[in-house]
Amino acid sequence: MKDDADSGNTPDKPRSRIQQRNRKVILDAALDVFSVEGYRGATLDQIAAQAGLSKPNILYYFSGKEEMHVTLLNRLMETWLDPLRQINPNGEPLDELLAYIRRKVRMSRQYPRESRLFANEILQGAPRMKPHLKSGLKPLFDDTCALIQGWMDAGKLAPSDPQHLIFSIWSTTQHYADFDAQVRVLTGGKSAIKGGEDYLDTLFRKLLTP
Repeated sequence: MKDDADSGNTPDKPRSRIQQRNRKVILDAALDVFSVEGYRGATLDQIAAQAGLSKPNILYYFSGKEEMHVTLLNRLMETWLDPLRQINPNGEPLDELLAYIRRKVRMSRQYPRESRLFANEILQGAPRMKPHLKSGLKPLFDDTCALIQGWMDAGKLAPSDPQHLIFSIWSTTQHYADFDAQVRVLTGGKSAIKGGEDYLDTLFRKLLTP
């Protein structure tokens, strides 16, 4: 999908610094609201209040909340796919997968709002993201599963189902962002990211070691 952040912008009419700053402020506010309220619960009034701008000012930059939501999702997908792309087919299989798991845990710490935005979109059936899941994520997912299966067939990893292995990595690592409020209550208000990273390293190391 084309990044809607660039819609309406032509080379002969570059955005001013003020326009760029205001768009950034609006998208950051929209991310705050969407990550808490979801797409259906979010309103332009909430986004405007979070951004400290008027509703007409918001609509000067974006046609509505759908354009803001799609813009954020497009940017998120590029960020979200990077750790998977960084798996080196020529590297040591166990090291590569454990490094991937650590990157995913750290993304939960660095991008908790983005993780919840993604989760909310998927829970709603991915109405605005489904084409990108098919064109962007699916080929990369299939290639990664084939790579992992090849490592398992060569005896470099313990056998398991590559698809469900990746699903379990996603679910366990993103838990720390998507359920942050629950995690903090259960851990006495502390961030559990570091402990989670160590635990998942041990868990998957035991699972994958031949």
